Amino acid sequence: MAATLYTYPENWRAFKAQIAAQYSGARLKIASTSPAFTFGQSNRSPVFLSNFPLGKVPAYQGDDGFCLFESNAIAHYLSNDALRGSTPQASAQVLQWVSFADSEIIPPASAWVFPTLGIMQFNKQATEQAKEEVKRVLAVLNQHLNTRTFLVGERVSLADVTVVCSLLWLYKQVSLFEKSIKQCFPQTCTHKQFLAFNNFSILSESISVLLFKIVISLAKKFAEMQPKKETPAKKEKGSKEGEKKKEEKKATPAEEEMDECEAALASEPKAKDPFAHLPKSSFIMDEFKRKYSNEDTLTVALPYFWDHFDREGFSIWHSEYRFPEELTMSFMSCNLITGMFQRLDKLRKNAFASVILFGANNDSCITGIWVFRGQDLAFTLSDDWQIDYESYTWRKLDVDSEECKTMVKEYFAWEGEFKHVGKPFNQGKIFK
Repeated sequence: MAATLYTYPENWRAFKAQIAAQYSGARLKIASTSPAFTFGQSNRSPVFLSNFPLGKVPAYQGDDGFCLFESNAIAHYLSNDALRGSTPQASAQVLQWVSFADSEIIPPASAWVFPTLGIMQFNKQATEQAKEEVKRVLAVLNQHLNTRTFLVGERVSLADVTVVCSLLWLYKQVSLFEKSIKQCFPQTCTHKQFLAFNNFSILSESISVLLFKIVISLAKKFAEMQPKKETPAKKEKGSKEGEKKKEEKKATPAEEEMDECEAALASEPKAKDPFAHLPKSSFIMDEFKRKYSNEDTLTVALPYFWDHFDREGFSIWHSEYRFPEELTMSFMSCNLITGMFQRLDKLRKNAFASVILFGANNDSCITGIWVFRGQDLAFTLSDDWQIDYESYTWRKLDVDSEECKTMVKEYFAWEGEFKHVGKPFNQGKIFK
């Protein structure tokens, strides 16, 4: 029987416990929707209050009846030694960053975010002060991460989990990492602790997708902190024939501020196409993808690929994950692949890939075949595409060689000898 975490959907505080449980292998059942749990009703019942007197969520109840409230305590309890810190020094540092998130990140983040959610009335002075506080916090994180991949040690810890979750609503709800801030705090904005969460599958269509899409794509504009402006008054007919008067309304300071914000956004230059420098190609990637998706791979899609492939306009690459010793459970390794695909969403039009997990739990590897427009690795063309590729080794294939033709056939069809791997096929993912 699994322990139960009571919460409501998309509760970032509960995410800490869920991530900790996933990393440590703890079994955890999530009760967040009716009939298992209805926030506002279930947490007010006498039974719930007898175990959790404050009626707050997240709330944890073990299968042995052990109960905990407060998200940090629950996350700590569900963590293993690696997450908590394997030495007294590391453990203290983890606690340091957990406290930092609670005392330094959450207060200004809440002051900035709550007005966008309608929880608090917007106050320009308070919001500007909150922004400055957030910038100060980012500066601290940025300096710390200049020479580190993770906040504590060389692996994900509860410090990373807590800080990421405390920043989540800022990434989601406001344009925290607009260009100016991204340039000032590059280490924080691309902090690899976000990327390390490829390895958890909690609510894969919720948390992981949310984190990755938010961090990589970045918010494009400020969330509106005031209700929409009223529709301008209609023109009224005057007393004299043909004479019209326009009812005027003086804009409020808040409306003027929003107008300035919208004008600034409208004047921002549009992002350039990373492939604009390349000549037009005769190979229509979308047409091949339709063949691959809807028709037989070996008899239709593969012949179409080679009949139409543009050797000058496209290139084929073999990739291999550099850290196979870190791959554990198969489903976590597959999440690693899926996470990379999600962060490369804007590359889909000009790329195709078949990436395969070979082997079994605690004895696996990840390799793939990628087709890119151009003769160079496409990842270098955009900062947003450079997150994962350095975790792989890349080798450009000679498109006319037998090696390339064999690899393309085996990877596209997910069948064959795969002599270069030495492990059995487990499962594959297609980027298209």
